[in-house]
Amino acid sequence: MALPLIIYRSLRQHLLSTIVTAGGIALACGLLMCVWVVKTQSQTTFTQTTSGFDAVLGARGSKLQLVLNAIFHMEASPGNVAPTDFEQVRRLPMVKAAIPIAVGDNLRGYRIVGTIPTLFEQIEYAPGKMFAVQPGGKLFALEGREAVAGSFAAEKLGLKVGDRFNPYHGLAFDPQNKHADEFVVSGILQPTNTPADRVIWIPLRGVQTMAGHDPKAANDISAVLVQLRSQAAGPMLDMMYNKQGNRLTFAWPVAAIIAELFGKISWFDQVLALVAYLVAVVAAGSVLASIYNSMSARRRDLAILRALGARRRTIFGAVVAEAACIGALGATLGFGIYFALLVGVAKVIRAQTGVVLDVTARHPVLWICPVAMIILCALGGVVPAFKAYRTPVAETLAPVS
Repeated sequence: MALPLIIYRSLRQHLLSTIVTAGGIALACGLLMCVWVVKTQSQTTFTQTTSGFDAVLGARGSKLQLVLNAIFHMEASPGNVAPTDFEQVRRLPMVKAAIPIAVGDNLRGYRIVGTIPTLFEQIEYAPGKMFAVQPGGKLFALEGREAVAGSFAAEKLGLKVGDRFNPYHGLAFDPQNKHADEFVVSGILQPTNTPADRVIWIPLRGVQTMAGHDPKAANDISAVLVQLRSQAAGPMLDMMYNKQGNRLTFAWPVAAIIAELFGKISWFDQVLALVAYLVAVVAAGSVLASIYNSMSARRRDLAILRALGARRRTIFGAVVAEAACIGALGATLGFGIYFALLVGVAKVIRAQTGVVLDVTARHPVLWICPVAMIILCALGGVVPAFKAYRTPVAETLAPVS
């Protein structure tokens, strides 16, 4: 019982430095865990979020831009697709389903996307999951001025069934670009935890015939969401549109294209991880400095313990264990910082993309990081422990003349 008591009294005696040092360790530990969890979980979640589609057909341009615009409702559309191109891809025997979408308007910053009811009636946005309207609402008809709001957009805009609104032209909200057309909310979708939650859905013709749009492009669409009957059809359509054609882009497979995005921004994850590692090293160094600087004040206490029969290795172990305890305290507090950071990041990602991260998901880093931090702090305690080990009893206890 002597060793735990020695450690406890030492930590209590130097309470302020213990709290400050543990705080730095908590910051490093929380930041490291958050960086790794967000990195791995967001990459997995984004690559699995395809809204049930295998590919996107759009105007000639970047595949990534096309996927971000059509699937995640980000970026601008690279151009329009003629109705004849839509009919062609829809009738191909290797295509299971083709859903047209049209973009270009917003409601106070939330995108308005025109499509057909088939998207909600026949398409599984995830295996075994289909879109559903909340009780009291219904889907819009093929024609008309009705709208179905995604759950997140409805919550942020305060929309309810029966509410009326006028869209605004463009993807960015500008109060001066208000359309004269009025739509009524016929239903609100059940939450899907996908980008569809951030969208106001209206009939395709509602976008195409909206006042203020180019009448020459009244039948054009922005992109076609494509489901394939088999993955073997992907290379065939890739050859048909991307290699033999020069007007359209066939973005396939969606998951691989999103994975490329994470490959391009991997440097950002590395920078965050480097910052976290540096904070961890500094925190471990502060443990060393804190305990080492207190050795002068502890010399007489350590000498008395030696005189009472404490072995050198006991003193050495007490100092190392004290450093490890500070690391354990910091690692424990680090979980609070981790959850606070993760919840904040998850809210931002959901607001910007509609993709929801699971803040309760387990990850190996949640135990690897705290254990590594405790070991690192224990190593930081070796130098002051060695100094305590070499404390001369006779000289230290000798009266000062």
